[in-house]
Amino acid sequence: MVIRDTLDNGLRLLTETIPHVRSVSFGVWLTRGSRQEGTEWPGIAHFVEHMLFKGSNTRSAEQIAQAVDSIGGQMDAATGKENANYSIKVLDEQVPVAVDILADVVLHPRFADDDVHREKNVVQEEIKMVEDTPDDLVHELFLQRFWAGHALGKPILGTRDSIDALTPQALRDYFAGTYTARNLIIAAAGNLEHARLRALVEKAFGSTPAGEVLAADGPPVDHHVAIVRHKDLEQSHICLGAGAYPQNHAERYAGLVLNTVMGGSMSSRLFQNVREKRGLAYSVGSGLSAFRDTGLLSIYAGCSNDKVAEVIDVVINELRQLVVEPISAEELQRAKDNVKGGLLLGLESTWHRAAYLARQEMYFDRMITIDETIAGIEAVTVEDVARVARQLLTRTPLSAAVLGAVNGLTLTTEGLRVVS
Repeated sequence: MVIRDTLDNGLRLLTETIPHVRSVSFGVWLTRGSRQEGTEWPGIAHFVEHMLFKGSNTRSAEQIAQAVDSIGGQMDAATGKENANYSIKVLDEQVPVAVDILADVVLHPRFADDDVHREKNVVQEEIKMVEDTPDDLVHELFLQRFWAGHALGKPILGTRDSIDALTPQALRDYFAGTYTARNLIIAAAGNLEHARLRALVEKAFGSTPAGEVLAADGPPVDHHVAIVRHKDLEQSHICLGAGAYPQNHAERYAGLVLNTVMGGSMSSRLFQNVREKRGLAYSVGSGLSAFRDTGLLSIYAGCSNDKVAEVIDVVINELRQLVVEPISAEELQRAKDNVKGGLLLGLESTWHRAAYLARQEMYFDRMITIDETIAGIEAVTVEDVARVARQLLTRTPLSAAVLGAVNGLTLTTEGLRVVS
């Protein structure tokens, strides 16, 4: 059973009791990410995430690690475009200790000057790692131009210059204004009792200042992108994309099915026709990214430098077929079963259950049950997929970014148009 609760300071608490497991996953979600960090300190949201593990007012970084290890826990954190999360998974008997540790990490970081200086080097290496990972870099190049001038187009990590410029005081100011109760969601799933957990959360988080929920910015404008960047690589990397639906859009289920048919599974058209039948790429697939007020449908392929133009032509042709010819009933059912299977298998994990609760709260302000989600997927028809394919793939030409040793390659608007 899922229970939603709110503390007096505005912090939201969601729990799901799963009595047949021995674990509990407990997470703190900040409803703000790199999108909301402002323009003065790019990368500060991600940098604060790093700093929260460098020591609190009562524990050093080593003592935090030892405390987690001593209860057999698993602790993790991540920063995204629209949120950051901190989670710990433990045996049910260790929940009080886990809540104390995570509250200490999230609410009482010390931001010591020496720690800030050392962590700058770590984040700089992380930025270099993206630059040396071409399948990541091509997506960054794409987003920075596709959503140019908007916070969603900025790299989450920031830039080398912006990280160098960060100061301990800037981190403290950002933390104080952002990590406030009304920006926090706590979600937990596993063998727990809501009342007992609420008492622990009230004790640990009840004095957190309520803070202000800042006004949201507007959605980005999609820009047509045709980027070719030369880099001496043995393989070229291709990213094609088009604007898609936000998280709460009525067509979101049909979009998931379309993506699965197109490139989201091993039986998808792109995987079968680009890799299996033609052998043009080892890696090819598609994905959907959904945000509060916009989304992105993207296609990635890695191929030989001399096969880039052919791969793009084959991909465009496969997308054209999706627009002009309805998919079969068999293909539709296979895609729906794939989407449902991925969802339900993931939710066998208490961590994914907790994340599901937090995501529903962030984007829907209500709990969408698993049964409701499954019903939405099952309701998708062949006509729905065809309509969504037309909406997403024919409004404008696709945008593209290519990274590799491809001197002489040109990308034209007409060459990226799915339907003439």
